[in-house]
Amino acid sequence: MRLHNIEDQKSLTPELALDFLKEGNKRFVANLKAHSNLLEQVNDTKGNQFPFAIILSCIDSRTSAELIFDQGLGDIFSTRIAGNVLNDDIIGSMEFACKLAGSKLIVVLGHSHCGAITGACNGTKLGHLTDLLAKVEPSITHVKETHPEKDIKSKEAVDLVAFHNVEYTIDHILNKSSVLKDMYDGGEIGIVGAFYKVETGEVDFVKEMFINK
Repeated sequence: MRLHNIEDQKSLTPELALDFLKEGNKRFVANLKAHSNLLEQVNDTKGNQFPFAIILSCIDSRTSAELIFDQGLGDIFSTRIAGNVLNDDIIGSMEFACKLAGSKLIVVLGHSHCGAITGACNGTKLGHLTDLLAKVEPSITHVKETHPEKDIKSKEAVDLVAFHNVEYTIDHILNKSSVLKDMYDGGEIGIVGAFYKVETGEVDFVKEMFINK
């Protein structure tokens, strides 16, 4: 759905924003695009934008949030970083999206076959990437403790780490931002964790956090 003005955006609930994404992913999987006229969208958004969500996802070339959720220009903020990890700049982007630009939903989107998570599980050390992958360590530790029988470098263990990394990230958003916590506590925004399966194109919504006013 396209939000045409600020009043449309203000009237939107976090729960309805999530419904838009769920419906969009169903269209994506069924190959039924609702957002195909990009030039029309350029014209519609040339004066302003009213995105209903901000999505933190991985830089993986298969995980474009606009495509996965069948959204057009101006519908969502897309924030991408290897391993969909959290840092201060991303928190600031979320604060901008929600407090200043009116978005109603924060989504952290992990995915299967994640190269960054694989690198973290393999102990990869490479320039600035080393510090980035270190942010995955709490999830690696969790999987090692809860699944000691699994080789942490195996595909199954890597996907478990990627899955837990989503939960770990959404749990820390409110701890790191008083701005977002106040908005969440007031029911102005919701926070959702999701996991994209590159094998099928489907998104599983693994944790949904809402406070009804």
